[in-house]
Amino acid sequence: MNYIPLTSALLTDLYQLTMAAGFFRLGMANQEAVYHYFFRRPPFSGGFTVTAGLESLISFIRNFKYQPDEIDYLRSLKTNNDKPLFDEDFLSYLKNFKIELDIDAAPEGSVVFPYEPIARVRGPMLQAQLLETPLLNLLNFPTLIATKASRMVLAARGDPVVEFGLRRAQGVDGALTASRSAYVGGVTSTSNVQAGKCFGIPVSGTQAHSWILSFDEEIEAFRAFAKVYPDQTTILVDTFDTHEGIKKAIEVGKELKKTGKDLYAIRLDSGDLANLSEWARDELDRAGLKNTLIIASNELDEWLISELKRQGAKISCWGIGTNLSTGGGQGALDGVYKLSAIRSPSGEWQYKLKLSEQLQKISNPGFLQVKRYFNRSGKPVADLIYDEWIGVNEEPILCDLTDPTRHKRLSRQLSSKSILEPIFRGGECVYTSPPLKEIRELAKKNLEIFPNEIKRFVNPHLFTVGFEQKYHELKLSLIEAIRSHRMELS
Repeated sequence: MNYIPLTSALLTDLYQLTMAAGFFRLGMANQEAVYHYFFRRPPFSGGFTVTAGLESLISFIRNFKYQPDEIDYLRSLKTNNDKPLFDEDFLSYLKNFKIELDIDAAPEGSVVFPYEPIARVRGPMLQAQLLETPLLNLLNFPTLIATKASRMVLAARGDPVVEFGLRRAQGVDGALTASRSAYVGGVTSTSNVQAGKCFGIPVSGTQAHSWILSFDEEIEAFRAFAKVYPDQTTILVDTFDTHEGIKKAIEVGKELKKTGKDLYAIRLDSGDLANLSEWARDELDRAGLKNTLIIASNELDEWLISELKRQGAKISCWGIGTNLSTGGGQGALDGVYKLSAIRSPSGEWQYKLKLSEQLQKISNPGFLQVKRYFNRSGKPVADLIYDEWIGVNEEPILCDLTDPTRHKRLSRQLSSKSILEPIFRGGECVYTSPPLKEIRELAKKNLEIFPNEIKRFVNPHLFTVGFEQKYHELKLSLIEAIRSHRMELS
């Protein structure tokens, strides 16, 4: 199993159901509509975002059904004047409810950028509206954590990164989601045993300070652990005094060597990790324990890892808990789900957009796709957001999102591919999710081909993303028309 099974159709906000009931009562339930999922700001003030969570969304949609007890619960809800919130006709409709939507999305492990549609939903408006909250829930957090993990893996520069944030994660489901998403982002293993079983992620773990304190002497605890696990002895050395702990670990390592075994690793969990790791490396090498790894933990994040690497710390592996599993530094991805078009009874599509005094909060109308362009070396050079109903020329003109006065013609010599892929057609899944290891490898390869400038942590370069010119002009005309109409009404 690659995903977290979720089956309750009640995983939603109440207003989704009240709007659905309204559409049903007004005869709008089957009116065709288009919605897009996107985010406005890259997480962690970074230059890229890695997607995750699609498999859980697929599982949720496949199992979407209102159970009898859930219908009974909805029947029990009342208005402020103690009348039923939902009428019996609507509840009967929900009993036989089946999703029949067309959904396109960026595969897990895709590298994406602000304002690009990550998922596109088309079909009966009532159904598409009901999907809003669960879709946001199932994609926002995994994408946040996959991106955070990718940043930490980049900071470690090839060293293994281990996720062990279960004890501080946001609940059981948050912990499982974090472990899976962190693996998509590139971590090598997790301490979460259930995640290991569910998703096939390698599991790893050492020992806690309570093991050391269970013995009268520190070296007794080290020897006891080596006796139980001679093939993977990892010793936590900072319970009392780190320097003394390292010396005792070396003594146990020498004893293991006499039996033909190696001391696998020591773990530093406090103190000056740069100086301690350098001192430990020198002492281990001097004792002939050159194969022994040095694992570091203690509230690490990508910034601290980068600084420790800059200082020349002799750390072989990085164990990261809280700041990875909770998205340390950012509570949530600001993903949103917006209505972009409605089909009129006559069959014509009407473009819809949300206005705002803040330019960045004006939504994008239409039926959108993203085309990524590559140079002859296979490196991405730009992402073009366009409306499939308008189409795109062989040499389209891109209007930069960060500065709409800047235009760029994309040569026909560039190759391209579409980011959104078909996932559901008429409610039937047409997409085969790859194994989790392949998703992880896809994320790695996708990120590798982008320039290092977008992957740095300080003032990252902004990858070129823009609207296709004709679409950009259409959006501006819609904004102007709406504002002019509002002025006339006032």
